[in-house]
Amino acid sequence: MAAFWLVELLMLVVTAVWVLRTWSARRRLGKKARQATAHTYPPGLEPYPLIGHMPQLMANRHRVLDWMTEALARQPTCTFVLHRPGGLRGAITANPANVEHFLRASFDTYPKGPRVVSMMHDFLGRGIFNADGEAWRTQRKVASYEFNTRSLRAFVARCVHDELHGRLLPLLRRAAASGAGLDLQDVLERFAFDNICRVAFDHDSRQLPVDGDGGTAADGSFADAFRDAANLSAGRFRYAIPGFWKIKRALNVGSERRLRESVVMVHDFADHIIQSRREEMLRDGFEKHDLLSRFMASQDETYSEAKGPLRDVVTSFLLAGRETTSSALTWFFWLLSSRPDVQRHIRDEIAGVRARRSQGDLHGTVGFDLDELREMHYVHAAITESMRLYPPVPANSLHVLADDVLPDGTAVQAGWFVGYNLYAMGRMESVWGEDAREYRPERWLNPADGTFRPESPFRFVAFHAGPRLCLGKEMAYIQMKSIVAGVLEELDVAVDGAYRPRQVPSLTLRMAGGLPVTVKPRRD
Repeated sequence: MAAFWLVELLMLVVTAVWVLRTWSARRRLGKKARQATAHTYPPGLEPYPLIGHMPQLMANRHRVLDWMTEALARQPTCTFVLHRPGGLRGAITANPANVEHFLRASFDTYPKGPRVVSMMHDFLGRGIFNADGEAWRTQRKVASYEFNTRSLRAFVARCVHDELHGRLLPLLRRAAASGAGLDLQDVLERFAFDNICRVAFDHDSRQLPVDGDGGTAADGSFADAFRDAANLSAGRFRYAIPGFWKIKRALNVGSERRLRESVVMVHDFADHIIQSRREEMLRDGFEKHDLLSRFMASQDETYSEAKGPLRDVVTSFLLAGRETTSSALTWFFWLLSSRPDVQRHIRDEIAGVRARRSQGDLHGTVGFDLDELREMHYVHAAITESMRLYPPVPANSLHVLADDVLPDGTAVQAGWFVGYNLYAMGRMESVWGEDAREYRPERWLNPADGTFRPESPFRFVAFHAGPRLCLGKEMAYIQMKSIVAGVLEELDVAVDGAYRPRQVPSLTLRMAGGLPVTVKPRRD
Protein backbone atom coordinates (compact mmCIF):
# COMPACT_ATOMS: atom_id res chain seq x y z
CA MET A 1 0.00 0.00 0.00
CA ALA A 2 2.86 2.36 0.85
CA ALA A 3 4.36 1.79 -2.59
CA PHE A 4 0.99 2.60 -4.21
CA TRP A 5 0.74 5.94 -2.40
CA LEU A 6 4.35 6.70 -3.27
CA VAL A 7 3.60 6.18 -6.97
CA GLU A 8 0.51 8.40 -6.67
CA LEU A 9 2.60 11.13 -5.03
CA LEU A 10 5.22 10.86 -7.76
CA MET A 11 2.48 11.15 -10.39
CA LEU A 12 1.40 14.46 -8.83
CA VAL A 13 4.99 15.66 -8.85
CA VAL A 14 5.39 14.66 -12.51
CA THR A 15 2.18 16.53 -13.39
CA ALA A 16 3.48 19.64 -11.66
CA VAL A 17 6.74 19.33 -13.56
CA TRP A 18 4.77 19.18 -16.85
CA VAL A 19 3.11 22.46 -16.09
CA LEU A 20 6.36 24.12 -15.02
CA ARG A 21 8.32 22.85 -18.02
CA THR A 22 5.62 23.89 -20.48
CA TRP A 23 5.36 27.37 -18.94
CA SER A 24 9.16 27.76 -18.92
CA ALA A 25 9.44 26.53 -22.51
CA ARG A 26 6.91 29.08 -23.70
CA ARG A 27 8.80 31.86 -21.90
CA ARG A 28 12.01 30.86 -23.66
CA LEU A 29 10.56 30.67 -27.17
CA GLY A 30 12.39 32.85 -29.66
CA LYS A 31 11.26 34.03 -33.05
CA LYS A 32 12.04 30.77 -34.86
CA ALA A 33 10.28 28.73 -32.16
CA ARG A 34 7.18 30.92 -32.48
CA GLN A 35 7.16 30.22 -36.20
CA ALA A 36 7.35 26.52 -35.42
CA THR A 37 4.45 26.78 -32.99
CA ALA A 38 2.41 28.33 -35.77
CA HIS A 39 2.38 24.95 -37.53
CA THR A 40 -1.18 24.37 -38.73
CA TYR A 41 -3.15 21.18 -38.16
CA PRO A 42 -6.16 19.72 -39.93
CA PRO A 43 -9.30 19.11 -37.82
CA GLY A 44 -8.77 16.47 -35.17
CA LEU A 45 -4.98 16.86 -35.07
CA GLU A 46 -4.76 20.03 -33.00
CA PRO A 47 -2.69 19.62 -29.81
CA TYR A 48 -4.28 20.20 -26.41
CA PRO A 49 -2.77 22.58 -23.83
CA LEU A 50 -0.16 20.91 -21.58
CA ILE A 51 -0.91 17.34 -22.72
CA GLY A 52 -0.35 17.94 -26.44
CA HIS A 53 -1.37 15.05 -28.69
CA MET A 54 -1.63 12.53 -25.84
CA PRO A 55 -5.43 12.01 -26.27
CA GLN A 56 -5.02 11.15 -29.97
CA LEU A 57 -2.07 8.86 -29.24
CA MET A 58 -3.92 7.06 -26.46
CA ALA A 59 -7.05 6.62 -28.58
CA ASN A 60 -4.96 5.10 -31.40
CA ARG A 61 -2.35 3.22 -29.37
CA HIS A 62 -3.57 -0.09 -30.86
CA ARG A 63 -2.97 1.25 -34.41
CA VAL A 64 -0.42 3.98 -33.89
CA LEU A 65 1.44 3.40 -37.18
CA ASP A 66 -1.72 3.61 -39.26
CA TRP A 67 -2.90 6.68 -37.31
CA MET A 68 0.46 8.34 -37.94
CA THR A 69 0.23 7.47 -41.64
CA GLU A 70 -3.21 9.06 -41.86
CA ALA A 71 -1.99 12.16 -40.01
CA LEU A 72 1.04 12.60 -42.27
CA ALA A 73 -1.02 12.04 -45.43
CA ARG A 74 -3.26 14.95 -44.41
CA GLN A 75 -0.31 17.35 -44.31
CA PRO A 76 0.80 18.94 -47.62
CA THR A 77 4.46 18.44 -46.66
CA CYS A 78 3.98 14.94 -45.13
CA THR A 79 5.30 16.45 -41.88
CA PHE A 80 3.64 17.53 -38.66
CA VAL A 81 4.84 18.75 -35.26
CA LEU A 82 3.96 16.34 -32.47
CA HIS A 83 3.39 17.73 -28.97
CA ARG A 84 4.09 15.44 -26.00
CA PRO A 85 3.20 16.19 -22.36
CA GLY A 86 5.61 18.46 -20.52
CA GLY A 87 6.51 20.60 -23.52
CA LEU A 88 8.37 17.86 -25.42
CA ARG A 89 8.03 18.43 -29.16
CA GLY A 90 9.20 16.84 -32.34
CA ALA A 91 8.73 16.93 -36.09
CA ILE A 92 7.45 13.64 -37.55
CA THR A 93 7.94 13.25 -41.29
CA ALA A 94 7.47 10.93 -44.26
CA ASN A 95 9.15 13.39 -46.63
CA PRO A 96 12.28 11.98 -48.35
CA ALA A 97 13.87 15.44 -48.60
CA ASN A 98 13.69 15.81 -44.83
CA VAL A 99 15.05 12.29 -44.33
CA GLU A 100 18.06 13.07 -46.53
CA HIS A 101 18.57 16.25 -44.52
CA PHE A 102 18.67 14.27 -41.24
CA LEU A 103 20.76 11.35 -42.42
CA ARG A 104 23.23 12.98 -44.82
CA ALA A 105 23.21 16.73 -45.41
CA SER A 106 23.05 17.74 -41.72
CA PHE A 107 24.19 14.47 -40.16
CA ASP A 108 26.04 16.05 -37.21
CA THR A 109 23.01 18.18 -36.26
CA TYR A 110 20.81 15.11 -35.78
CA PRO A 111 22.48 12.50 -33.53
CA LYS A 112 20.57 9.81 -31.68
CA GLY A 113 20.74 12.10 -28.69
CA PRO A 114 20.42 11.68 -24.92
CA ARG A 115 16.75 10.66 -24.96
CA VAL A 116 17.17 7.61 -27.20
CA VAL A 117 20.58 6.68 -25.78
CA SER A 118 19.30 6.75 -22.18
CA MET A 119 16.26 4.60 -23.01
CA MET A 120 18.36 1.91 -24.69
CA HIS A 121 21.48 2.14 -22.53
CA ASP A 122 20.58 -0.57 -19.99
CA PHE A 123 20.25 -3.08 -22.82
CA LEU A 124 22.67 -1.91 -25.53
CA GLY A 125 25.12 0.17 -23.51
CA ARG A 126 27.29 2.17 -25.92
CA GLY A 127 27.09 -0.34 -28.75
CA ILE A 128 27.17 0.88 -32.34
CA PHE A 129 23.37 1.24 -32.60
CA ASN A 130 23.22 3.35 -29.43
CA ALA A 131 26.27 5.56 -29.79
CA ASP A 132 27.04 9.03 -31.10
CA GLY A 133 30.19 10.99 -31.82
CA GLU A 134 33.61 9.42 -31.39
CA ALA A 135 32.25 6.25 -29.75
CA TRP A 136 30.15 5.59 -32.86
CA ARG A 137 32.95 6.49 -35.29
CA THR A 138 35.39 4.11 -33.61
CA GLN A 139 32.99 1.15 -33.77
CA ARG A 140 31.92 2.02 -37.30
CA LYS A 141 35.55 2.03 -38.49
CA VAL A 142 36.29 -1.41 -37.08
CA ALA A 143 32.94 -2.85 -38.21
CA SER A 144 33.24 -1.37 -41.72
CA TYR A 145 36.56 -3.08 -42.23
CA GLU A 146 35.33 -6.45 -41.02
CA PHE A 147 32.02 -6.37 -42.89
CA ASN A 148 33.79 -5.67 -46.17
CA THR A 149 36.00 -8.75 -46.00
CA ARG A 150 35.26 -11.68 -48.31
CA SER A 151 36.00 -14.12 -45.51
CA LEU A 152 33.14 -12.75 -43.39
CA ARG A 153 30.71 -12.86 -46.32
CA ALA A 154 31.70 -16.47 -46.97
CA PHE A 155 31.32 -17.32 -43.27
CA VAL A 156 27.84 -15.76 -43.18
CA ALA A 157 26.79 -17.65 -46.33
CA ARG A 158 28.04 -20.91 -44.81
CA CYS A 159 26.17 -20.28 -41.54
CA VAL A 160 22.94 -19.54 -43.42
CA HIS A 161 23.36 -22.63 -45.60
CA ASP A 162 23.98 -24.93 -42.63
CA GLU A 163 21.04 -23.56 -40.63
CA LEU A 164 18.66 -23.60 -43.60
CA HIS A 165 19.40 -27.11 -44.81
CA GLY A 166 20.26 -28.61 -41.45
CA ARG A 167 17.30 -27.29 -39.44
CA LEU A 168 14.74 -24.99 -41.08
CA LEU A 169 13.88 -27.06 -44.15
CA PRO A 170 13.82 -30.37 -42.18
CA LEU A 171 11.47 -28.71 -39.65
CA LEU A 172 9.14 -27.53 -42.42
CA ARG A 173 9.25 -30.96 -44.09
CA ARG A 174 8.22 -32.62 -40.82
CA ALA A 175 5.34 -30.15 -40.50
CA ALA A 176 4.28 -30.90 -44.09
CA ALA A 177 4.37 -34.64 -43.43
CA SER A 178 2.35 -34.42 -40.21
CA GLY A 179 -0.08 -31.70 -41.29
CA ALA A 180 0.67 -29.77 -38.08
CA GLY A 181 0.36 -26.01 -38.13
CA LEU A 182 3.26 -23.69 -37.37
CA ASP A 183 3.77 -20.17 -36.12
CA LEU A 184 6.06 -19.04 -38.92
CA GLN A 185 7.06 -15.85 -37.11
CA ASP A 186 8.35 -17.90 -34.16
CA VAL A 187 10.16 -20.30 -36.49
CA LEU A 188 11.85 -17.45 -38.39
CA GLU A 189 12.86 -15.69 -35.17
CA ARG A 190 14.44 -18.90 -33.89
CA PHE A 191 16.23 -19.37 -37.21
CA ALA A 192 17.51 -15.79 -37.15
CA PHE A 193 18.67 -16.12 -33.55
CA ASP A 194 20.55 -19.36 -34.24
CA ASN A 195 22.13 -17.82 -37.32
CA ILE A 196 23.24 -14.55 -35.71
CA CYS A 197 24.64 -16.43 -32.69
CA ARG A 198 26.81 -18.37 -35.14
CA VAL A 199 27.85 -15.21 -36.98
CA ALA A 200 28.42 -13.10 -33.85
CA PHE A 201 29.75 -15.72 -31.38
CA ASP A 202 30.30 -18.87 -33.45
CA HIS A 203 27.94 -20.35 -30.87
CA ASP A 204 25.12 -22.81 -31.51
CA SER A 205 22.08 -21.56 -29.56
CA ARG A 206 19.94 -24.48 -30.87
CA GLN A 207 16.65 -22.56 -30.91
CA LEU A 208 15.36 -24.44 -33.94
CA PRO A 209 14.68 -28.05 -32.99
CA VAL A 210 16.78 -30.82 -34.47
CA ASP A 211 14.83 -34.08 -34.63
CA GLY A 212 12.44 -32.72 -32.03
CA ASP A 213 15.16 -31.43 -29.68
CA GLY A 214 14.45 -27.80 -28.74
CA GLY A 215 17.93 -27.09 -27.38
CA THR A 216 19.35 -26.74 -23.90
CA ALA A 217 17.49 -24.93 -21.13
CA ALA A 218 20.33 -22.43 -20.68
CA ASP A 219 20.27 -21.40 -24.31
CA GLY A 220 16.48 -21.15 -24.28
CA SER A 221 16.62 -18.88 -21.23
CA PHE A 222 19.13 -16.61 -22.95
CA ALA A 223 16.94 -16.29 -26.05
CA ASP A 224 13.84 -15.57 -23.95
CA ALA A 225 15.72 -12.99 -21.90
CA PHE A 226 17.06 -11.35 -25.05
CA ARG A 227 13.57 -11.08 -26.54
CA ASP A 228 12.14 -9.65 -23.32
CA ALA A 229 14.98 -7.13 -22.96
CA ALA A 230 14.37 -5.87 -26.51
CA ASN A 231 10.59 -5.60 -26.07
CA LEU A 232 10.73 -3.98 -22.64
CA SER A 233 13.37 -1.47 -23.78
CA ALA A 234 11.12 -0.51 -26.69
CA GLY A 235 8.26 -0.05 -24.23
CA ARG A 236 10.03 2.93 -22.71
CA PHE A 237 9.26 4.95 -25.85
CA ARG A 238 5.51 4.38 -25.51
CA TYR A 239 4.82 5.90 -22.09
CA ALA A 240 2.08 8.52 -22.16
CA ILE A 241 4.16 10.46 -19.62
CA PRO A 242 7.69 10.76 -21.06
CA GLY A 243 10.31 9.66 -18.56
CA PHE A 244 7.91 7.81 -16.24
CA TRP A 245 10.00 4.67 -16.82
CA LYS A 246 12.79 6.32 -14.79
CA ILE A 247 10.54 6.36 -11.73
CA LYS A 248 9.67 2.67 -12.18
CA ARG A 249 13.36 1.87 -12.64
CA ALA A 250 14.28 3.72 -9.46
CA LEU A 251 11.58 1.77 -7.57
CA ASN A 252 12.52 -1.47 -9.39
CA VAL A 253 8.88 -2.33 -10.10
CA GLY A 254 6.80 -3.71 -12.99
CA SER A 255 8.31 -3.77 -16.46
CA GLU A 256 11.53 -2.12 -15.26
CA ARG A 257 12.17 -4.91 -12.79
CA ARG A 258 11.62 -7.51 -15.53
CA LEU A 259 13.91 -5.54 -17.84
CA ARG A 260 16.67 -5.45 -15.25
CA GLU A 261 16.43 -9.21 -14.72
CA SER A 262 16.47 -9.90 -18.46
CA VAL A 263 19.43 -7.60 -19.11
CA VAL A 264 21.45 -9.24 -16.33
CA MET A 265 20.88 -12.66 -17.91
CA VAL A 266 21.79 -11.42 -21.41
CA HIS A 267 24.95 -9.67 -20.22
CA ASP A 268 26.06 -12.60 -18.05
CA PHE A 269 25.73 -14.95 -21.02
CA ALA A 270 27.61 -12.57 -23.34
CA ASP A 271 30.36 -12.05 -20.76
CA HIS A 272 30.75 -15.82 -20.39
CA ILE A 273 31.11 -16.23 -24.17
CA ILE A 274 33.66 -13.39 -24.34
CA GLN A 275 35.75 -14.81 -21.51
CA SER A 276 35.69 -18.29 -23.03
CA ARG A 277 36.73 -16.95 -26.42
CA ARG A 278 39.61 -14.95 -24.89
CA GLU A 279 40.88 -18.09 -23.14
CA GLU A 280 40.61 -20.10 -26.39
CA MET A 281 42.57 -17.49 -28.32
CA LEU A 282 45.31 -17.31 -25.69
CA ARG A 283 45.52 -21.08 -25.36
CA ASP A 284 45.16 -22.25 -28.94
CA GLY A 285 45.96 -19.18 -31.00
CA PHE A 286 43.61 -20.25 -33.80
CA GLU A 287 41.79 -17.83 -36.08
CA LYS A 288 37.98 -17.74 -36.08
CA HIS A 289 35.70 -15.83 -38.43
CA ASP A 290 32.83 -14.73 -36.16
CA LEU A 291 32.31 -11.05 -35.34
CA LEU A 292 33.37 -11.38 -31.70
CA SER A 293 36.75 -12.88 -32.65
CA ARG A 294 37.27 -10.24 -35.34
CA PHE A 295 36.65 -7.38 -32.92
CA MET A 296 38.89 -8.99 -30.29
CA ALA A 297 41.67 -9.43 -32.84
CA SER A 298 41.35 -5.87 -34.14
CA GLN A 299 44.11 -3.34 -33.55
CA ASP A 300 41.77 -1.18 -31.47
CA GLU A 301 42.61 -1.62 -27.78
CA THR A 302 38.99 -0.87 -26.85
CA TYR A 303 37.99 -4.33 -28.04
CA SER A 304 41.18 -6.31 -27.55
CA GLU A 305 41.04 -5.96 -23.75
CA ALA A 306 37.79 -4.58 -22.33
CA LYS A 307 34.80 -6.86 -21.80
CA GLY A 308 32.06 -4.20 -21.54
CA PRO A 309 32.55 -2.61 -24.99
CA LEU A 310 32.74 -6.06 -26.60
CA ARG A 311 29.50 -7.06 -24.92
CA ASP A 312 27.79 -3.91 -26.17
CA VAL A 313 28.98 -4.48 -29.73
CA VAL A 314 27.90 -8.10 -29.85
CA THR A 315 24.54 -7.41 -28.14
CA SER A 316 23.83 -4.77 -30.80
CA PHE A 317 24.59 -7.17 -33.65
CA LEU A 318 22.51 -9.90 -32.01
CA LEU A 319 19.59 -7.48 -31.86
CA ALA A 320 19.95 -6.48 -35.51
CA GLY A 321 20.41 -10.05 -36.72
CA ARG A 322 17.52 -11.56 -34.77
CA GLU A 323 14.87 -8.87 -35.14
CA THR A 324 15.14 -7.44 -38.63
CA THR A 325 15.34 -10.38 -41.05
CA SER A 326 12.73 -12.40 -39.17
CA SER A 327 10.33 -9.42 -39.23
CA ALA A 328 10.90 -8.82 -42.95
CA LEU A 329 10.34 -12.47 -43.87
CA THR A 330 7.25 -12.89 -41.69
CA TRP A 331 5.47 -10.05 -43.46
CA PHE A 332 6.82 -11.25 -46.82
CA PHE A 333 5.31 -14.73 -46.47
CA TRP A 334 2.00 -13.23 -45.34
CA LEU A 335 1.86 -10.97 -48.41
CA LEU A 336 2.94 -13.82 -50.66
CA SER A 337 0.15 -16.09 -49.45
CA SER A 338 -2.42 -13.96 -51.29
CA ARG A 339 -0.32 -13.44 -54.43
CA PRO A 340 0.02 -16.67 -56.43
CA ASP A 341 1.26 -14.61 -59.39
CA VAL A 342 4.28 -13.41 -57.40
CA GLN A 343 4.95 -16.96 -56.18
CA ARG A 344 4.88 -18.17 -59.77
CA HIS A 345 7.39 -15.52 -60.89
CA ILE A 346 9.71 -16.40 -58.00
CA ARG A 347 9.58 -20.11 -58.76
CA ASP A 348 10.18 -19.51 -62.45
CA GLU A 349 13.29 -17.51 -61.61
CA ILE A 350 14.55 -20.21 -59.19
CA ALA A 351 13.97 -22.86 -61.86
CA GLY A 352 15.94 -20.76 -64.36
CA VAL A 353 18.88 -20.54 -61.97
CA ARG A 354 18.73 -24.32 -61.43
CA ALA A 355 18.64 -24.93 -65.18
CA ARG A 356 21.76 -22.82 -65.75
CA ARG A 357 23.53 -24.67 -62.95
CA SER A 358 22.79 -28.05 -64.51
CA GLN A 359 24.95 -27.03 -67.46
CA GLY A 360 27.98 -26.41 -65.22
CA ASP A 361 30.00 -28.13 -62.53
CA LEU A 362 27.66 -27.51 -59.58
CA HIS A 363 24.97 -30.01 -60.53
CA GLY A 364 23.60 -31.71 -57.44
CA THR A 365 24.90 -29.14 -54.95
CA VAL A 366 22.43 -28.38 -52.16
CA GLY A 367 21.26 -24.78 -51.93
CA PHE A 368 22.48 -21.78 -53.91
CA ASP A 369 25.86 -20.06 -53.87
CA LEU A 370 26.39 -16.29 -53.67
CA ASP A 371 26.58 -15.79 -57.43
CA GLU A 372 23.32 -17.69 -57.94
CA LEU A 373 21.58 -15.64 -55.27
CA ARG A 374 22.71 -12.46 -57.04
CA GLU A 375 21.02 -13.73 -60.22
CA MET A 376 17.63 -13.76 -58.47
CA HIS A 377 16.51 -10.23 -59.32
CA TYR A 378 12.79 -10.90 -58.98
CA VAL A 379 13.27 -12.53 -55.56
CA HIS A 380 15.28 -9.48 -54.53
CA ALA A 381 12.52 -7.17 -55.76
CA ALA A 382 9.75 -9.15 -54.06
CA ILE A 383 11.52 -9.01 -50.69
CA THR A 384 12.35 -5.32 -51.10
CA GLU A 385 8.77 -4.44 -52.00
CA SER A 386 7.56 -6.23 -48.89
CA MET A 387 9.96 -4.17 -46.75
CA ARG A 388 8.73 -0.98 -48.41
CA LEU A 389 5.25 -1.67 -47.03
CA TYR A 390 6.30 -3.43 -43.82
CA PRO A 391 9.77 -2.13 -42.86
CA PRO A 392 11.42 -4.16 -40.09
CA VAL A 393 12.16 -0.93 -38.20
CA PRO A 394 9.00 1.11 -38.89
CA ALA A 395 10.12 4.44 -37.38
CA ASN A 396 13.24 6.13 -36.09
CA SER A 397 13.93 9.11 -33.83
CA LEU A 398 16.83 11.59 -33.66
CA HIS A 399 17.77 14.57 -31.50
CA VAL A 400 17.97 18.19 -32.72
CA LEU A 401 21.23 19.83 -31.62
CA ALA A 402 20.61 23.29 -33.11
CA ASP A 403 17.68 25.33 -34.43
CA ASP A 404 17.08 24.42 -38.04
CA VAL A 405 14.59 24.68 -40.90
CA LEU A 406 13.86 21.47 -42.78
CA PRO A 407 13.75 21.36 -46.60
CA ASP A 408 9.92 21.40 -46.53
CA GLY A 409 9.93 24.62 -44.46
CA THR A 410 9.22 23.11 -41.04
CA ALA A 411 11.16 24.93 -38.29
CA VAL A 412 12.60 22.78 -35.49
CA GLN A 413 14.23 23.89 -32.25
CA ALA A 414 17.30 22.66 -30.41
CA GLY A 415 16.25 20.02 -27.88
CA TRP A 416 13.34 18.74 -29.97
CA PHE A 417 13.28 15.30 -31.51
CA VAL A 418 12.70 14.52 -35.17
CA GLY A 419 11.24 11.24 -36.34
CA TYR A 420 10.99 9.71 -39.78
CA ASN A 421 8.25 7.15 -40.25
CA LEU A 422 9.23 4.44 -42.74
CA TYR A 423 5.88 2.68 -42.48
CA ALA A 424 4.05 5.87 -43.45
CA MET A 425 6.55 6.76 -46.17
CA GLY A 426 5.89 3.46 -47.94
CA ARG A 427 2.21 4.42 -48.15
CA MET A 428 2.58 8.03 -49.33
CA GLU A 429 1.22 8.59 -52.85
CA SER A 430 3.40 11.70 -53.05
CA VAL A 431 6.45 9.42 -52.69
CA TRP A 432 5.47 6.21 -54.53
CA GLY A 433 2.54 7.17 -56.75
CA GLU A 434 -1.13 6.25 -56.76
CA ASP A 435 -0.36 2.54 -56.30
CA ALA A 436 1.72 3.20 -53.17
CA ARG A 437 -0.32 0.77 -51.03
CA GLU A 438 -0.19 -2.01 -53.62
CA TYR A 439 2.32 -4.84 -53.32
CA ARG A 440 4.01 -4.71 -56.72
CA PRO A 441 7.56 -6.14 -56.99
CA GLU A 442 7.81 -4.98 -60.62
CA ARG A 443 8.30 -1.37 -59.47
CA TRP A 444 11.86 -2.39 -58.54
CA LEU A 445 12.75 -3.99 -61.89
CA ASN A 446 14.24 -2.45 -65.00
CA PRO A 447 11.57 -2.86 -67.74
CA ALA A 448 14.23 -3.40 -70.35
CA ASP A 449 16.05 -6.42 -68.89
CA GLY A 450 14.30 -7.31 -65.61
CA THR A 451 17.32 -6.53 -63.43
CA PHE A 452 16.85 -5.06 -59.97
CA ARG A 453 16.81 -1.25 -59.96
CA PRO A 454 17.51 0.31 -56.54
CA GLU A 455 15.74 3.44 -55.37
CA SER A 456 17.15 6.38 -53.43
CA PRO A 457 18.00 5.21 -49.90
CA PHE A 458 16.19 8.31 -48.64
CA ARG A 459 12.92 7.05 -50.15
CA PHE A 460 13.50 3.43 -49.14
CA VAL A 461 15.14 3.69 -45.72
CA ALA A 462 14.82 0.08 -44.53
CA PHE A 463 18.62 -0.17 -44.36
CA HIS A 464 19.11 3.38 -43.13
CA ALA A 465 21.11 5.83 -45.26
CA GLY A 466 24.01 8.24 -45.16
CA PRO A 467 26.96 7.59 -42.82
CA ARG A 468 24.89 5.11 -40.78
CA LEU A 469 23.96 2.96 -43.80
CA CYS A 470 23.50 -0.63 -42.59
CA LEU A 471 26.74 -2.60 -42.86
CA GLY A 472 24.84 -5.89 -42.85
CA LYS A 473 22.60 -5.10 -45.81
CA GLU A 474 24.21 -7.59 -48.21
CA MET A 475 24.26 -10.29 -45.54
CA ALA A 476 20.60 -9.72 -44.75
CA TYR A 477 19.71 -10.25 -48.40
CA ILE A 478 21.87 -13.40 -48.51
CA GLN A 479 19.89 -14.82 -45.61
CA MET A 480 16.45 -13.74 -46.84
CA LYS A 481 16.96 -14.82 -50.46
CA SER A 482 18.40 -18.18 -49.36
CA ILE A 483 15.33 -18.86 -47.21
CA VAL A 484 12.81 -17.74 -49.83
CA ALA A 485 14.48 -19.74 -52.60
CA GLY A 486 14.95 -22.84 -50.43
CA VAL A 487 11.40 -22.88 -49.08
CA LEU A 488 9.46 -21.98 -52.24
CA GLU A 489 11.44 -24.33 -54.46
CA GLU A 490 10.13 -27.25 -52.43
CA LEU A 491 7.10 -26.25 -50.34
CA ASP A 492 3.82 -24.35 -50.29
CA VAL A 493 3.29 -22.08 -47.27
CA ALA A 494 -0.43 -21.34 -46.79
CA VAL A 495 -2.08 -18.71 -44.59
CA ASP A 496 -5.79 -18.62 -43.86
CA GLY A 497 -7.19 -15.99 -46.23
CA ALA A 498 -9.26 -14.46 -43.42
CA TYR A 499 -6.24 -13.93 -41.18
CA ARG A 500 -5.38 -10.26 -40.65
CA PRO A 501 -2.27 -9.79 -38.51
CA ARG A 502 -2.20 -7.14 -35.81
CA GLN A 503 0.96 -5.14 -35.28
CA VAL A 504 2.67 -5.41 -31.92
CA PRO A 505 4.81 -2.50 -30.71
CA SER A 506 8.46 -3.46 -30.36
CA LEU A 507 11.82 -2.34 -31.68
CA THR A 508 10.77 -4.02 -34.92
CA LEU A 509 7.47 -4.58 -36.71
CA ARG A 510 6.12 -7.88 -35.37
CA MET A 511 2.78 -9.66 -35.59
CA ALA A 512 0.75 -9.99 -32.40
CA GLY A 513 0.02 -13.68 -32.01
CA GLY A 514 2.47 -14.69 -34.74
CA LEU A 515 1.76 -15.97 -38.26
CA PRO A 516 -0.10 -19.32 -38.25
CA VAL A 517 0.63 -21.33 -41.42
CA THR A 518 0.29 -24.80 -42.84
CA VAL A 519 3.06 -26.27 -44.96
CA LYS A 520 2.59 -28.72 -47.81
CA PRO A 521 4.80 -30.20 -50.52
CA ARG A 522 4.52 -28.23 -53.76
CA ARG A 523 1.60 -29.38 -55.86
CA ASP A 524 3.17 -28.41 -59.17
